[in-house]
Amino acid sequence: MVVMKNITMQDLAARAKNLQTGEVILDVRSAEEFAAGHVSGAINIPHDQVGAAVERLRAYKTVYIHCHAGGRAGHAASHLAQLGLTNLICISGGGMGDWVAAGLPTVQGAK
Repeated sequence: MVVMKNITMQDLAARAKNLQTGEVILDVRSAEEFAAGHVSGAINIPHDQVGAAVERLRAYKTVYIHCHAGGRAGHAASHLAQLGLTNLICISGGGMGDWVAAGLPTVQGAK
């Protein structure tokens, strides 16, 4: 069984201010949800498409995975871990809903 690190959306907010080279925030919500508002600098790969992006994601040192409330992020992270990725940190028990509720900044539009 793969043991994966989990952090909260508040933890991600603190880390997002100073992402290091090789770190990326992966938003696994739908393209429409992403376009309506996302974390600055995040990339979007919907949760049901992450398997096709394994090699792209393998290139990062750390991939922070989140969705709206935590469910899709957990599924995507588990799927990616089963495909051999070990650079994953899952935002569990929350997501963009918490980010917005905390009044943190979002960016609109597709990227």
